[in-house]
Amino acid sequence: MRKKRVGVLISGRGSNMVALIEAARDPAFPAEIAVVLSNRPDAGGIERARAAGIPALAMDHKAHGSREDFERAMHAELEHHGVELVCLAGFLRLLTPWFIETWRDRMINIHPALLPSYKGLHTHERAMADGVRIAGCTVHFVRHEMDVGPIVAQAAVPVLPSDTADSLAARVLEAEHRLFPLALRLVATGAARVETRANGSEHVVIDRIAAPPAALVWPQVD
Repeated sequence: MRKKRVGVLISGRGSNMVALIEAARDPAFPAEIAVVLSNRPDAGGIERARAAGIPALAMDHKAHGSREDFERAMHAELEHHGVELVCLAGFLRLLTPWFIETWRDRMINIHPALLPSYKGLHTHERAMADGVRIAGCTVHFVRHEMDVGPIVAQAAVPVLPSDTADSLAARVLEAEHRLFPLALRLVATGAARVETRANGSEHVVIDRIAAPPAALVWPQVD
């Protein structure tokens, strides 16, 4: 089996990047992490990637004349490493239409909310302020608008009565670490693919989906 070569873009500590690296250690996993790029030189994930034996490069976006100049430099580095798929793993920078179209249907992002709800930042604080009972995370293909694009996979977690935004964030992050490798596996094998419907909307079609065991219902009472 030829594995897809993956580039991971980060801006911080890279915990989702680590989850992808760990998943890719499995010989049966259909992708390998070829390179990690960060737009912030102080990102903790750079050393974590290097410690795992993954080439990692800090590319300070401030050192480039424009947003597109930075992205063209990033693109050149991705091509140099033979990257076929890109994973945004906490990459805290909006991408230009040029970069998004260049990697269209080959770039996925993880977001800490059940899209299309709670796009943008401060997702857990907003969810708790609204009193939602179930939160979660989403992996989706990247499009021009922020946190918009065909959804590959989602994971849900309960919001507990004792939760703070930080405790909810920690529970969602655990789900992210399980969800992102699953979504990458689906995309890398071609089991998940984008189709455009007659009305122009885009949806991800996934082959061989098993029936879910049950719905997540929360709260549960005696």
